[in-house]
This record gives sequence, structure tokens and C-alpha cells, in this order.
Amino acid sequence: MSTSDAEKKVTTVDNEDIQSGQVQEDNGGLHRRVGNRQIQLFAIGGSIGTGLFVSIGGALFKAGPIGLLFAFIFYSRDWVDDALGFSAGFNFFCYQAISIPFEITAVNVVLGYWRDDIPVAAVCAACIAAYAVINVTAVRYYGEAEFWLSSGKVLLIAILYCFTFVTMITTGDLGRFEGFLAAIWLGMLVIVGPEYISMIAAEAERPRVYIKNAFKTVYWRFAAFFIGGALCVGIILPSNDPQLTAFIEGTASGAGTASASPYVIAMSNLNIDVLPHIINALLLTSIFSAGNTYVFCATRNLYSMALEGQAPKFLTRCDSRGVPYYCLGVTLLFSLLSFLQVSNSGSKVLDWLINLLSSGGLINFIIICITYIRFHSAGKAQGVDRKNLPYCGWFQPYSAWIALVMLIIIAFVQGYTVFLPGNFAADSFLTKYTMIVLAPITYFGWKLCFRSKVIRANEVDLVWLRPEIDAYEASLPELPKSLFAELREKMGQFRNREAESQ
Repeated sequence: MSTSDAEKKVTTVDNEDIQSGQVQEDNGGLHRRVGNRQIQLFAIGGSIGTGLFVSIGGALFKAGPIGLLFAFIFYSRDWVDDALGFSAGFNFFCYQAISIPFEITAVNVVLGYWRDDIPVAAVCAACIAAYAVINVTAVRYYGEAEFWLSSGKVLLIAILYCFTFVTMITTGDLGRFEGFLAAIWLGMLVIVGPEYISMIAAEAERPRVYIKNAFKTVYWRFAAFFIGGALCVGIILPSNDPQLTAFIEGTASGAGTASASPYVIAMSNLNIDVLPHIINALLLTSIFSAGNTYVFCATRNLYSMALEGQAPKFLTRCDSRGVPYYCLGVTLLFSLLSFLQVSNSGSKVLDWLINLLSSGGLINFIIICITYIRFHSAGKAQGVDRKNLPYCGWFQPYSAWIALVMLIIIAFVQGYTVFLPGNFAADSFLTKYTMIVLAPITYFGWKLCFRSKVIRANEVDLVWLRPEIDAYEASLPELPKSLFAELREKMGQFRNREAESQ
């Protein structure tokens, strides 16, 4: 790309814009109202839901504890190919939108721990209505709601960690290859998070500071929540536990409910009566919070695609509070899939959705690897020193290439058992391979329709929207607040309210 071409692509902002506050937000678009405190909890808790607490029991049963333990959209368009950007956006939207009925189904599953006569349709309708109310409000109220819901998740994980170290039960066997593969497949569903932080960047009050701080927590979040969670499950419950086996095979009453959670089973083995009820109550808030996050992310993803001309133009409309209401409506239509429980068991619907989400997550990771490899090549071609960037990854681009090869292999072999004699099941085949087949269809379909080309490494725009972000943050009158400063401020508000009430 020539210098003149690059200058045409970069949006500049003059001093009058900064002084008038036009850079801060567009009244017809999204609003920057999400603070550091809310982003940090969004990053920690947004991706923690059903898979980490309930579905993980199936991976423990199939793989054993050792097998279980070891077991990006704009950039894709601007750094690789416009067609890849569309394919990434389409896949990620479907992934997020399908996650909503998955979490609603899980709500019914958890409620089944207490009663099995709760109307399934009523619970589905109540969850959809609650998600609509929370997400139709201004983004600051969404961020506040997600802050408190995610706080409950952190509390739940802390309790389960304490329970693990108190019990220290024996572990199970090593499992077989297909068991290890099953654990990796579940990992595609459970281990997510960095992409959620990037989704909220457009509405972060100080994106350059707060988003960077949130990304710094990625490694310890993965270690503490996902790897630590897998380790805890392997410690508290053997993979051949009779009760777990009965639940997985569907021969015990309560199979497909929260009773099948390895934590609940371990507590039952120790004759602990009260703690499982507390765990399931917190689990209920965790699942609801995860569904809330998926509604937010899917809505914003569809909105961004509409802005780029990859979705119908009417989806770009926002109300005065910055809520893309048409995108929200389309996203909530996917939540109606949760009503499949009315004619099928909750566990069966969960299995279908888990397969769809795991394959969608696999495609997301593949696109992230391709995008990063392209970014690395562009930086090298244009003489950009990665050490001058806010963050510089280790062993790159080799680790990205290793991950890409492994992910492609998993994409082909993850459902091989379906092709074994006597094992073919249409629902399993379709749910495991639909998203994987759709990815190349959307990519090559876009290329054929719009004749897009792969961008050369020396033509990639590595500056992009940086001038706009710099100008916006320069226009803010207050200095950025740290996470602990915002928490102290919030606690001070509570104390003031208590004093006023007295």
C-alpha cells in the first residue's frame, strides 16, 4: 500500500472535534460507558458457565483427570482477506447466538436439581425476557449487571477450590485416545474469553488503558479457572465413580441435571447436604450471566458486521442510549431454540448445542491463528518491531503455526467415531460438522460474489483507527481509574447510601 493510500484509509480528528466532544461518542451508535471495574469482571466471568461446572463431568468420565487437564473479525478482514473477515464474523455470531439457548437449557437443567415439574417453556420465556430487559437498557447498566453476576462466579469458584483442597479424593485412570479427544472437544466450548474482551472495546470508557489491563489477566484466568477447574475435578472425583458413570450413561435418575455435576456428586459422596444447594444457586447465576454475555457479544458482533456492509444496513440503527435494537432482536430469535427442550430432554438438547458450539469455537481459534500469523508477517514486512508494542507474545509465529496445525487436525478427527460401523447418528454428524462445513462455504462464497483478494503483507494497514482512539482519549477530562480505585469508589457509594438511610 502506498503512503497516499494509507493516509486515505486513516480517519483523522481535528481539535474542534475533540473540544466539542464529537470523538467521545456518536449519538447514532454505541456509547463508551463501561468502566475498568466492569470490564475486568466481564473478562473474568463472561466465559465461565455451564461447561466448567456441569458438562466437564462428561470429559472426566471419558478422559480421566490427566486427559482432561492437558486437554478475531476486523483484523481478519484488514490483515488477511475481506472474505475471511466475513467468514469470521458469521461464524462468531452463530457461535454466540447459539450459546444463548445453550445457557437457557442449562438453567432448566440446574433447576431440575430441586424440582422436575417446573414448566420448561415458562423458564425459557422468563430467561429470554430478562436478557431482553438487561440488554435493551443503556450499556452502563448492562456493565453493572454483569459486574455483580460475574462476582457470583468468582465466589462460586473460590468455594469449589476450598472444597477441593479439603476433600483431596483419589483420581481416575488415564483414559484412552478418544477420551482425551473428547476432553479437547469440550475444551473448545469451555476455554474462551479473550475475544469477549475485544467485543466490549467499542464501549469501553478508556479502551487503550482498560482493555490492555483486562488482556493482561488472560494467562492467570486460564490457569486459575480452566486448568485449575479441570485439576479440581480430577482431585475430588474418580473418573470411574459409580454415580458419575450412571449419570453419563443415563441409567440414574437426575441424569442431565445439575445432580450430574462432579462437584455435587463429590459432596454427595461425603454426605454433605447444604453445600450442594448453595453451589447450585450460585451456578444458576453463573449460567444466567454467561447467557447475558452471549446476548451482548452476539448483538455487537452483528452490529459491527452491518457497519462493514456484511449484514443488512437496517441493523446499524441504534436508539438514543446506544443500543442496536434491531441486532438485539435478531440475536434473541436464536434463543427460541431453547424451546426444543419441550419435546426433547434437556440433556439431549445440551449435547446438540455443545457439538455446535465446540465446532464453532474451533473455527474461531483457527481464524485467530491465521490472523495473527498474517499480522506477524505484515509487521516483519513493514519493519515494525514487535518489542515496541504494548504486548509481545512468546515464541511467535511458531506457536501460532503449531496451534493452527493442531486445530485443523482436531477439526477433521473430532467426530471420527460417527463413521465407525454401527455408530452413525445423523444428529451427532450434523451438529459436529455443520459449523466446520459452513466456514469454507462462507469464505469462498464471499470471494466469488465480491472478488476479494488476500492483502499483501506490505499493504496491510497496521495503523487503522489509532488516530481516532488517541484523539478520543485525549479529549477525556479525568485520568483513568485503577480497578481497586473503582472498587473503593463503589464501596464508598454503598456506605453513603446506608448513612443516608439511617
